[in-house]
Amino acid sequence: GHVVEGEGGPGGAGAGAGADGTGGGGGDASLGKIEDMASREKRLRRELNKRAAKFSKGQPVSHVAKIADRKTKAHVRYAETLADTAATNAALHEKWLLPTTPGLVEGEGPMERTFRFQQGDIAGAVDVNAARKAFDLSLPTLGPYAVDFTPNGRDLLIGGGKGHVAVVRWGDHKLVTEIQVREKIRDVQFLHSGQFFAVAQQKYTYVYDNRGTEIHCLKDHTEVHKLDFLKDHFLLTSIGDQGILRFQDTTYGKIIAQFRTKLGPCDAMSHDKTNGVSLLGHGNGCVTLWSPNMGTPLVKMLCHRGPIRALAVDPRGHYVATAGADCQVKIHDLRTYKEVHSYFSAAPAVDVDISQRGMLSVAYGGRVQIWDASAIRGAKASAPYLNHSLLNGGVVSCTKFCPYDDALGLGHSNGFSNLIIPGAGEPNYDTMVANPFETKNQRREQEVAQLMDKLAPETIQLDGDAVGKVRAVPKEVQKERREAAANATLSKKETERNTNAEKSRMKGKNRVSKRYRKKQQNVVDDKKMRANILKEEQKKKAKRLADGSGDGPEG
Repeated sequence: GHVVEGEGGPGGAGAGAGADGTGGGGGDASLGKIEDMASREKRLRRELNKRAAKFSKGQPVSHVAKIADRKTKAHVRYAETLADTAATNAALHEKWLLPTTPGLVEGEGPMERTFRFQQGDIAGAVDVNAARKAFDLSLPTLGPYAVDFTPNGRDLLIGGGKGHVAVVRWGDHKLVTEIQVREKIRDVQFLHSGQFFAVAQQKYTYVYDNRGTEIHCLKDHTEVHKLDFLKDHFLLTSIGDQGILRFQDTTYGKIIAQFRTKLGPCDAMSHDKTNGVSLLGHGNGCVTLWSPNMGTPLVKMLCHRGPIRALAVDPRGHYVATAGADCQVKIHDLRTYKEVHSYFSAAPAVDVDISQRGMLSVAYGGRVQIWDASAIRGAKASAPYLNHSLLNGGVVSCTKFCPYDDALGLGHSNGFSNLIIPGAGEPNYDTMVANPFETKNQRREQEVAQLMDKLAPETIQLDGDAVGKVRAVPKEVQKERREAAANATLSKKETERNTNAEKSRMKGKNRVSKRYRKKQQNVVDDKKMRANILKEEQKKKAKRLADGSGDGPEG
């Protein structure tokens, strides 16, 4: 037996007993069941502290009172207060704005292992709507299949190696469109929504709409093995036999950058969702990071001793999982570029993917393993979270987690299979980002909002937090700007004096005071003005030094 926990209901915790042993409410006052105000506040405070613990930045600074410098002590205390307030506010917002809890699979006893559970057992333990998510499409003569989901997880795109392409609204089991291109298909990729998708065919890459009509033939993308789409930048990227990485803007159809990797053919590509940097896995075991703003790799790191078959990036942008021909699956930290964990597979893995909540899928042969998020971010795991083996000798070719749902799509030689993976998807979605239940009008408004929020290719860089910051101006440039401003002020005053001097006044123009002012205005005023400007600059510099801020950025 086992327990499958799904989404928490609105009356889950409030209907039970309180944390301090008292009833949840509605008791008799004479029996002492009513919780007094003080106990209730203590219980709520404990719950809030427990929620805020995961938003904490780490251990607080110890022995603050022993800091000798009063100014440093005040800064440390202020920083700790800000961190505690931020964690508390985040916990409060999570309580009301993120009410749904993710699901999971738990064994009943300490000897029961979750990786022994079959999909039939899980489907029998969940409700009817969740059980409908597990299904198979038997297409044995048209595989192997490539798989992709829309950003909101509503539609499914499959492309068979024999030319079969289909878009399915998999939640309703409804076929949207189906075409036969009559040539080999290597990869498929949805664009910004389910209205358009790209297909990497035998020679060129084509773009189709949701009715199966060919919209564009991208003849620059030749012999492509892997497609990817940066939805925040509206960039379609491709890599293939030629080893040329191309970035094409889908809003106006121009290629903004293309670079020769000089590392041979490549069929492993993904991107970091936090900064838009593309990652490529090559035949020499190296992973390279690329940006359309630079013709050479931003980073090049050796991950395997053999060719890299597949790679996937954590949604937070902290880790990358790589699968190599050396039967190893490695986890590297993208912040330090060092190896974190290394797992062995029975055969070389052909595809890996990471879900929204950090679960890792590893496919090799006719089997797929799902590892918990702690296997990537925490200590090294000893066993996978779930296992699944295909029947009838099918071989897995592609795996893809569905956004905002506990589902994993498998493309294999016999068709397509959808698995139930409790806890894989994010249960709380933001309708301003992706809405799985959007209507036609909402989709149109969402497309307009995405185009308005489109980021320029120049924002693709390793430091994703640099976007939106004010770049500090060098001191030499600041000095030049101050001198230019002073010269402009002096020239303006001189122009005004020349203009006034040209004006002729017939009355009193030969007065003694007038002649005296004319003698004194040229040289003396310039020296005096320069002295005043220099004095003001010295005052500002002394004030900055007194505040300890130094030369900061100029607006």
